[in-house]
Amino acid sequence: MSTFWAPGTDAPPAEAPDYPMPRAAGCPFDPPPALQTVQGQTPISRVRLWDGGTPWLVTRYEDVRALLADPRISAESTHPHYPHMSPAMKERRRQSWTFINMDDPEHARLRRMVTAAFSIKRVDALRPAIQKIVDGLIDAMLAGPKPVDLVQAFALPVPSLVICELLGVPYADHDFFQANSRVLIKRTTSADQARVATQQLLDYLDRLIGDKLAHPADDLLSTLTERISARELSRSEAADMGMLLLIAGHETTANMIALGTLALLQHPAQLTRLRESDDPKVVASAVEELLRYLSIVHSGRRRVALEDIEVGGVTIRAGEGVVLANDVANRDPDAFPAPDQLDVDRNPRHHVAFGFGVHQCLGQPLARVELQVVYSTLYRRIPTLRLAVDLDEIPFKHDGNVYGVYELPVTW
Repeated sequence: MSTFWAPGTDAPPAEAPDYPMPRAAGCPFDPPPALQTVQGQTPISRVRLWDGGTPWLVTRYEDVRALLADPRISAESTHPHYPHMSPAMKERRRQSWTFINMDDPEHARLRRMVTAAFSIKRVDALRPAIQKIVDGLIDAMLAGPKPVDLVQAFALPVPSLVICELLGVPYADHDFFQANSRVLIKRTTSADQARVATQQLLDYLDRLIGDKLAHPADDLLSTLTERISARELSRSEAADMGMLLLIAGHETTANMIALGTLALLQHPAQLTRLRESDDPKVVASAVEELLRYLSIVHSGRRRVALEDIEVGGVTIRAGEGVVLANDVANRDPDAFPAPDQLDVDRNPRHHVAFGFGVHQCLGQPLARVELQVVYSTLYRRIPTLRLAVDLDEIPFKHDGNVYGVYELPVTW
């Protein structure tokens, strides 16, 4: 039987529990029971990863938030003891090194180049365009056959159309970039498969950047080409950044749309509260609560200690890997009363679904607006929306670095 490392000793156990841990059957929205046990009993402990590494697992909200903001914790994925999520992610980081896996000052220098496009003011100006996209897709669903897979008909197209418009990527290529993205975010993907998918995406982005250098437009890739021309950014760095924004810009929000809808369908009172309210504050609160409750980044934020750090009575030594379990931190009863209840009136804006500190998600203003538009429109326009299959027939992404569902058959 696996045991957790006990505070007070320096040596990891011969056998630490595997991480990520499995969810309980029939409880697809909750973190793994073993993870919640760890949080209550040994909130900072060793776990074993796919490559045999035994980093520290940090589970309590207060500790996770503090370490995410601590400059003694590094996001540098090139560190020899960085706790990579999977062989695919390790290979992807080797081929494409972006600012999310860098420390300041280089992280800040590169991130500043794209920050303005994701500012709250700039993103809020996109709300009418996002509303038009959402309404158009709902119109198409209502005019088509039933049942329909909400993932393919709605959840994936919404953020894909938005990020394509923002970046200047042709939406006609969505099958290509979505297929390669799916390869890269699965834990079961091999390093060779990841190498091919990463290179295909980088080559694709490089061609687009070449087009923008010759024919700039009003989009983010064209903005990056200005940095290339000014010799502030290399062409390969621009391709790396473009690939990051393209993948992150559609995968995470698509999963939140589908999984959030499924969670609401399983909590009809909460769905009714959201559907029948025309108060933007209720919608915004529901978005924050679903982000907290579902925490689709369910394999933890990965870091390395640069110095010895005392936290929760444990010393994390310099050079040791750290996994910050944001999913179970968002269910910490010390931070969120009755954390396992979905309550759309809670408005837990202090959650860590987007991370915290200097590396918190760049695109969170865009994700919030997209989700607010979706959650305030879909259930109002299709008030009888319901599952077309039993819950136990829904294929969940247990094998993904981002949690969600592969399909969501619905009808009305």
